[in-house]
Parts: sequence; structure tokens; C-alpha cells
Amino acid sequence: MSDDNKNLSDDLNDMLGDAKEGAKKAADKVSDKASEFADEAKETASEFADSAKEAFNSASGDNKKILAGILGIILGWAGVHKFVLGYNKEGAIMLIASIVLYFLTCGIGTMVVSIIGLIEGIIYLTKSDEEFYNTYQVGKKPWF
Repeated sequence: MSDDNKNLSDDLNDMLGDAKEGAKKAADKVSDKASEFADEAKETASEFADSAKEAFNSASGDNKKILAGILGIILGWAGVHKFVLGYNKEGAIMLIASIVLYFLTCGIGTMVVSIIGLIEGIIYLTKSDEEFYNTYQVGKKPWF
């Protein structure tokens, strides 16, 4: 009986060792794949950031109108459209208000700021190019 228990114990230890080795190999493969994915994601994000900077730097006139309008609709809560038009103070006000109001009002305040951004984005896109240029780029009208 003692030899049977010893053989059984040895077999179990061998199985346990094989399982540990297999788990280690699997973990190494997953780690390698995750590292490759992270590197690819960083490269893609860098390319996107470079493209966005290039698009922003080349935007002027009606391009700023379209860019500011779309950003107002999509990211109005963050005030990104204000930064595009050069209204840094107003953009910072919207961004800070969104973050602070998110925590103080469980997101209701941020929804209000989002609605303001949405309305401004729609206003930007519905104005003629000349009217937009005269109002927001020459006249520097920061709100609505």
C-alpha cells in the first residue's frame, strides 16, 4: 500500500509540475501578445495625434467652422470647440465646470454643459461661412 501511495503521490506531483509548466507557458504567450497589442495601440494613438495636430494647424476659415461645430456636438461637455476657436478661457470654464459638476450633481451638471456645447455646435454649423467668420473669428463672440 505504501508503494501505491508513493507512486500515486509521484504521479500527482508530476501532473502538478506539468500543469504549472503549461500555465507558465500560456502566461508568457499572453504577456507577449498583450505587449504587442500595447505597442500597436501606442503607435496608432501617436499617428492619430499627429494627424489631428496637422488637421488643426491647417484649419482656417470654414474648416474651423466645421471642426468647431462637430467638436461642439461630440465633445461639447469638454469645451474643445472653444479651444479650436481660440477661446481658451471659455474652454477651460466648460471643462472645469463639467468635471466639478459631474461629481457634485451626479452628472446632471455635465449634461447641462453638454447641451450648451451641442447648441453651440449646431449654431456654428448653421451659420454661413461669412457670418461665422465675422462673428466668432473677427468679432470674438465667445458664447452663443
